[in-house]
Amino acid sequence: MVFKKILVALDHTIQSDEVMMHALDLAQTENGNLMLIHVLHPEPEPSTNYFIGVGAFAELNLYQQATQIRQTQLQKRIEDVENWLKAYAQDAAARGILAEYIHVVGNPEVEICQIAQQWRADLIILGRRGRQGLTEFVLGSVSNYVMHHAPCSALVVQADAVVSEDRQTTRSVVR
Repeated sequence: MVFKKILVALDHTIQSDEVMMHALDLAQTENGNLMLIHVLHPEPEPSTNYFIGVGAFAELNLYQQATQIRQTQLQKRIEDVENWLKAYAQDAAARGILAEYIHVVGNPEVEICQIAQQWRADLIILGRRGRQGLTEFVLGSVSNYVMHHAPCSALVVQADAVVSEDRQTTRSVVR
């Protein structure tokens, strides 16, 4: 099977470097293109249950301030992700691989499958953290969902059982 359009789902963890290395190697072998995606989780809305009573105007002001702070924090996260994905795309370009990138806010598993379908991906590459049992049941598994709902083939890169302490938790240059 030929994989010309490879969607690479990155989660901004240490595992992203390994996922990206697999994607770069495969794209180079297949003469394919990459679409890098990161999905930001939406922040929960602050509760409005306490907006009743004598101090309602003061509480409303606090709510507006909290909303503004959340919006500023989200914008900062978006800028960080944009720079991080751009650096990965530049790493791909240095190897002669065309790489686009996109970031969205939403449910990671759903967004990955939708973008794969819209972009008409031949393959999705993503990582797996290794959650099992109750933890996987409670927190869910993006890789499991994608494996069962993807519109194309999926390659899941298993997280290392032990990660050395000297590795960074942020993006490093991919060789």
